[in-house]
Amino acid sequence: MSKTWRPATQLVHGGTLRSQYGETSEAIYLTQGFVYDTSEAAEARFKGETEGFIYARYGSPTNDMFEKRMCALEGAEEARSTASGMAAVTAAILCQVKAGDHIVAARALFGSCRWVVETLAPKYGIECTLVDGRNLENWEKAIRPNTKVFFLESPTNPTLEVVDIAGVAKLANQIGAKVVVDNVFATPIFQKPLELGAHIVVYSATKHIDGQGRSLGGVILSDKQWVDENLQDYYRHTGPAMSPFTAWTLLKGIETLPLRVKQQTQNAAKIADFLAEQGKVAKVIYPGRKDHPQADIIAKQMTGGSTLVCFELKGGKDAAFALQNALEIVKISNNLGDSKSLITHPATTTHKNLTDEARAELGISPGTVRLSAGIEDTDDLIEDFAQALAKVSA
Repeated sequence: MSKTWRPATQLVHGGTLRSQYGETSEAIYLTQGFVYDTSEAAEARFKGETEGFIYARYGSPTNDMFEKRMCALEGAEEARSTASGMAAVTAAILCQVKAGDHIVAARALFGSCRWVVETLAPKYGIECTLVDGRNLENWEKAIRPNTKVFFLESPTNPTLEVVDIAGVAKLANQIGAKVVVDNVFATPIFQKPLELGAHIVVYSATKHIDGQGRSLGGVILSDKQWVDENLQDYYRHTGPAMSPFTAWTLLKGIETLPLRVKQQTQNAAKIADFLAEQGKVAKVIYPGRKDHPQADIIAKQMTGGSTLVCFELKGGKDAAFALQNALEIVKISNNLGDSKSLITHPATTTHKNLTDEARAELGISPGTVRLSAGIEDTDDLIEDFAQALAKVSA
């Protein structure tokens, strides 16, 4: 594998392992275990003296190809694939903390991510502080002597706030803490957290990496030392492993990732501009627009906008529901990053478990809607929104 290959080439050829049959498409190794020529060979494999696979919960050739391809794209030394994005988030955080440690997390998180740090971690004696991640001073003020992990999404779900990753990483390095970044909304095409100073990156591969609504998956990426010293034993013994069939599906999805993300982003940008001109829309938040509140940070750390658009309808929940119900091409779903355009109402779905006050803090109102743009024809999508908005009461 050439290190000089550009991303689009890496995503088609990176990490490929071929069997003796010379297959074109990657093979699916559906096996739980592996056999050894001799007892001595098995002993050496378990001791780590020879390379090879031991048990599918630890890894398989198909998973290894997916992990290597993700490393090539992300610029990471090591990766571990997981059964879901939330398995990746949970493992990346809990593998490196213990009772008495402290996590600082941005308050603008996907509902399940917030539950992990705000509800689950304290059950095991791990303290957590949620901050408004947009302001670096808030991160600095939250630091305690026992702070070990900073956790954030950028852009955030669903209001597309942006966190200064390099600034947070600088603070973390001063105290020896680690920064974990959920990079799903930016995708590895538009943002490289490791290059900005983050230590660990996580993805829900269910989203753009698969991109076609077929499978659940996640991945954790970092340097080899962190994986060996923190993640590896946790991963082996708690069992969040991805199935080889899922890894194969994701390998097929990742080949077209740049093409899909480019078209999705173009669609999202044009829809955002269209919505911003509509009288029934109170506001539009999109990382590619100059009126984004943190456009200066976006210019520093992202090379493209996003496939997501957040907007608020003046008529509240009734207007949001009326719009969603009237759309013909765009489908109602809580998923995102799909080839199909999807729309959801966060207050009643992904963030329904938050209190009204917590949602208000995050800027999630009853009229807030999140669009994940697909790869359909741009004009068809805009016409779909136009006809749907016409059915929304002023």
